[in-house]
Amino acid sequence: MVVGVALLDGGGRVLAARRRAGGWEFPGGKVEPGESERAAAVRECAEELGVRVAVTRRLPGWQHCGDGYRLRIWVGRVVEGEPEPREHAELRWTARAELAGLAWLPADVPFVADIARRL
Repeated sequence: MVVGVALLDGGGRVLAARRRAGGWEFPGGKVEPGESERAAAVRECAEELGVRVAVTRRLPGWQHCGDGYRLRIWVGRVVEGEPEPREHAELRWTARAELAGLAWLPADVPFVADIARRL
């Protein structure tokens, strides 16, 4: 299982992260053995962004994301720190109108519309 985190800023924006090899995604990563999805989401944000987050709920559904993994997206917010691109080429706080203009990775695309409705 892989988790992604749609971090909302409370001002109508979500954090998008561009991989070094291209393509935008919600930050996250693999769930470790014995780890809950929620714990993995918090850990991955600390590792990839240098922030402490609170995750509140999981979006419905999942998507295949390669090598037999499934992606689930959680919704959360930053509670401590400022996101920095430790493992990504770029981070961007993105408003609803800008979401469709980003080249999202295929597994993240189905979740973008759901996030847009929440902004």
